[in-house]
Amino acid sequence: MNEVDQYISKFPEDIQNLLQQMRMTIQKVAPNATESISYGMPAYKLDGKPLVYFAGYKNHIGFYATPSGHREFADELSAYKKGKGSVQFPLNKPLPIDLIQRIVQFRVKENTAR
Repeated sequence: MNEVDQYISKFPEDIQNLLQQMRMTIQKVAPNATESISYGMPAYKLDGKPLVYFAGYKNHIGFYATPSGHREFADELSAYKKGKGSVQFPLNKPLPIDLIQRIVQFRVKENTAR
C-alpha cells in the first residue's frame, strides 16, 4: 500500500469513493504525473513541477490546482466555495468529473509549456 492508498484508507467509505474518483480522474488525464503526499495530501507533479493536489475533509473534497487553474475556470467554479488556489466540492453532490478533467488538462499544458 503506497502513501496515497494509506491516506485514502483513513476516511469513511463514502469519502474514500470520492477520493478514489478524484485520483483516477487525475491519473487518466495526467498519466505521466508523479503521485506522492505533499503538504499532508495527495499531490501530483509533472516535469518536477506541482500539478494538482486534493484532500478529504468532513464535509467536502478539497481540490488545489494552483491559482492559475482556478482563475482559468472561475466562472464554472463559482458555484463552489473557493479560495485563491482551492475549491471545495461538497460531499453531498457528485464530483464534477468533466470540470476536474479540464482543469487538470489545463494544468498539464501549463506545466509542459514552461
